[in-house]
Amino acid sequence: MSDMHHLSIVDGAFLHLESPEMPMHVGSVALFDAPAGGGEGWYEAVKAHVTCRMHLAPVFARKLAPMPFDLANPVWIHDDDIDLDYHMRTLVLPKPGTMAQLQALCARLHSSLLDRSRPLWEFYVIEGLADGRLAFYSKVHHAAVDGQAAVALAGSIFDLAPEGRRVKPPRPVRSNRYQLGVAELLGAAVTNQLQQLVQFARLVPPLAGAAWGTAKQAWAQRNDTDRVKLASRLKFAPPSPFTTPITNQRSFAAVGLPLQDVKAIGKAHGASINDMVLWLCSTALRTYLDEGRELPTRTLVAGVPVSLRAAGDTTSNNQVSGSLVDLATHEADPAARLAAVMAATRAMKDEMGVFGELIPKDFPSLGSPWLLSGLASLYGRSRLAHRLRVANVVISNVPGPQVPLYMAGARMVGLYPLSIVVHGVALNITVQSYNGQLCFGLIACRRAVPDVADLARALEAALATARTLPAFAAASAAITAALAPAAVAEPKKSRKTVARKRRSAAAA
Repeated sequence: MSDMHHLSIVDGAFLHLESPEMPMHVGSVALFDAPAGGGEGWYEAVKAHVTCRMHLAPVFARKLAPMPFDLANPVWIHDDDIDLDYHMRTLVLPKPGTMAQLQALCARLHSSLLDRSRPLWEFYVIEGLADGRLAFYSKVHHAAVDGQAAVALAGSIFDLAPEGRRVKPPRPVRSNRYQLGVAELLGAAVTNQLQQLVQFARLVPPLAGAAWGTAKQAWAQRNDTDRVKLASRLKFAPPSPFTTPITNQRSFAAVGLPLQDVKAIGKAHGASINDMVLWLCSTALRTYLDEGRELPTRTLVAGVPVSLRAAGDTTSNNQVSGSLVDLATHEADPAARLAAVMAATRAMKDEMGVFGELIPKDFPSLGSPWLLSGLASLYGRSRLAHRLRVANVVISNVPGPQVPLYMAGARMVGLYPLSIVVHGVALNITVQSYNGQLCFGLIACRRAVPDVADLARALEAALATARTLPAFAAASAAITAALAPAAVAEPKKSRKTVARKRRSAAAA
């Protein structure tokens, strides 16, 4: 059936792991300057704007059709009866309309589940900020998009100029109101499972060969000290306030840091933007936990999503794997901490260089709804989250546009992500770069991290610390010294002029 699209095992996992405590949608809150003429009527303008562009992204008009008895992953089907008044809403902040109020509202909106009988997205226009700005909160189920696909989705509704680009209307399609039959769904499931088995069988030999060869080479090159380090790396992450079962309540904080400053500091140390993001988070987490006397003696471990998406691929699905990175939070010296983070990211890149292309993007999903939902319930309702500590925090860095974006005539001035927290990892820090900023969105279980705003302030303090790192300080001093001769050249010229004037006056 041409209009039926199968969810991959990763897409389906976000559905089956979902519970009232663990909503599995991602979102963002964008801040806009009011359009010319003010913000009155902007909600209706946004609604009309989005309506004209829904055909540009499949996620807007597709919903789930579950398999009988949840035997396998559901499929996406087209929905031609979308209630836009349900999907697009408007809210007004109470006075005085502070950023703290906006962040608290977004945290509450992010804690509620999406309705699975409808397309899995919701948009909110939020008014009432004291400074006159407007906010646009959006959430989309992670089963439909990963970070890069979400950026592509944003590209369908945001523009590069206030007047917006002209979008060709969609081609009319025939109505598709019938219900899919049991036999049709089961037949599609069996066909898909057989295809996945064949693809997976083809990948097993090269994947196993690469793993065995890499393990033998790495072990042969390691000395006894390295083997001890490897054995210690296989231990669980240390206990922390974040390694706990979560509730459905959320806390959220947003902070923007200048991208050019972070780039300059990283360049002085030979660090990438991703290295610097991890170091900033590590430094902020160390400060936050140290102030509460909760800093573990061992390093915190970050779960870091890794995109498997090919360049130019904007498909609305998940093509992502993950890795673990030590954040060196036990290291008191900021420069040594940065060096340790850079070493950890190099190791991660080496692993992905060997295995990245071999990691299957899909598996057979027969029985996965029962298995994954059962495991998620067991993990959350037992004390396993306290004991099986794979990571302390999730940190994700998503590259975004470096030019101003507009929607319905309003200019975007900030774009802050809201992601997912899960049992055992009650804090998620997602970074979206936008127009010269690194926009940090910190989402957490409110019971585990009620003071997430303190962690956001610690990120700002971490950038101030970064400016004092030796290599950057030395680079800044060299730049100052290089400019110094030009600064003293002008006074010399002035003294010659004065002497010439004096000689002329004496001759007269």
